[in-house]
Amino acid sequence: MSSLLSYILSADFLYMWIRVATPILFPALGAVICERAGVVNLGLEGIMLISALFGVLGSYFFDGLIPGMLVGILASVVISCIFAYFHLVLHADNVLCGTAINTLASGLTVFLLELVTGEKGTSASVKSYSFPTVNLPYIQDIPVVGHILSGHNLLTYLAIIAVFLVWFFVYKTPVGLRIRAVGENPNAASSVGISVIKMRFLAIILCGVLAGFGGMYLSMGYLSMFTRDMTAGRGFIALAACAMGHATPVGAFLSALVFAFFDGLSNILQVLRMPAEFVQMLPYVATILGLTLFSIQQGMQKKHKNQS
Repeated sequence: MSSLLSYILSADFLYMWIRVATPILFPALGAVICERAGVVNLGLEGIMLISALFGVLGSYFFDGLIPGMLVGILASVVISCIFAYFHLVLHADNVLCGTAINTLASGLTVFLLELVTGEKGTSASVKSYSFPTVNLPYIQDIPVVGHILSGHNLLTYLAIIAVFLVWFFVYKTPVGLRIRAVGENPNAASSVGISVIKMRFLAIILCGVLAGFGGMYLSMGYLSMFTRDMTAGRGFIALAACAMGHATPVGAFLSALVFAFFDGLSNILQVLRMPAEFVQMLPYVATILGLTLFSIQQGMQKKHKNQS
């Protein structure tokens, strides 16, 4: 127990905590935008997975990081548009659309991976680029603090910046106001000339872009290659983080840190030779417990409002 506590309080664990939070934070912020527009995007997992693969393949075929990033973003936008078209235009159920996107992504990525590399598991046989790590001036020289906050991947810092950008976009811009209006009362928004479908379409695309960055971080930052089903449920965890954070950027950020803590803790337990099955289930158990507590809290608040 003392060794576990010493690991948790170490600078290495805090560094890993921030690192592990990045692929949860990006899609969680995307889910916030969708939620504010009145859409629950259950296809986050699939969008992340496809972007992770296409980012690697793009950097391989076009021999550069920027082209790879653009290909990954384009792939996320295309998949998001497919989800939006079926859900908003054809009025298909969002659960069915999300499930279809996730199932498609799981099979399509393996098919394309084997087609390009001849392997079904990883893209290790092809050269791919990774986002660089960034050493923060002055901060990197501070003992302990520098080790925790400096030397992260570029996308980690972009994810933190994105929290403030999404907050500003949702609450301080005219487009953000229209998105919130559509989510809160679509009939009233439509009566004053706001296109509900266009606003929700835009929200889904922006969500897809953020989820795409989360996927590319996994294959071009966290690792330097694509592996089969490497998202490992992070899209669903991001939805849980959005719900626990009351669909606010700051709330999603804090919730992502909570889930990332348990994800990082599972890595430590592997070092301490805990049973592999227990270690693998820990992040998902934490997600279920978090959502259960959140639901209980929401129920108590509604009951209190009804009584008053």
